[in-house]
Amino acid sequence: MDILPFEIPCVILSGGKSSRMGEDKSLLTFLHNNSIIEYQYQRLKPYFKDIYISSKTNKFDFIDETTLILDENKDIYSPILALDTIFEKLNNQKIFIITVDTPFVTIDSIKRIIDESIDVDICVAETEKIHNLCGVFSSNISLTIKTMLKKDIHKIFYLIKNNLHKIIKFSNDDEFMNINNKNEYEKSLSYINKNNNSYKF
Repeated sequence: MDILPFEIPCVILSGGKSSRMGEDKSLLTFLHNNSIIEYQYQRLKPYFKDIYISSKTNKFDFIDETTLILDENKDIYSPILALDTIFEKLNNQKIFIITVDTPFVTIDSIKRIIDESIDVDICVAETEKIHNLCGVFSSNISLTIKTMLKKDIHKIFYLIKNNLHKIIKFSNDDEFMNINNKNEYEKSLSYINKNNNSYKF
């Protein structure tokens, strides 16, 4: 199915601590790309008119600074803080958010999430668990985010349940696989080999 570039921007979250991996997982080698983040960026770029990377620092050699959204607070690792910074730059609109460590979410699934998000402020995916950071987030939630930061609340599901939201069920849990540690990294490479050329664009 032909999919035109989505009107809403995409932001890839790549500012995590990677404590379970023991090194920056976004920079791990992945397929023929130099890193997971470059793979994620290059595979999604054709489907969005605008695409950005959210990070603590500029650690990338394949994008320019206009594509980067840097967290102002370098000491706190929080998706809520990242969302606050993102909406400061990209206000008055909806944004598709995805993490660097979920490189197998298909474009068809992304389209479904975007299509289902029309009448809500947050729309995220669910398989065996809820994928809190794979979905559409509206700038309407900015006030809730700022209130949470003032109260030092950083749980993403708190943000979801306190705004108008929708959770979309998907059946393929592997598609939403997270790469958080060495075992999951090896599993992701095995998953690619098992699926032959499905992820080699």
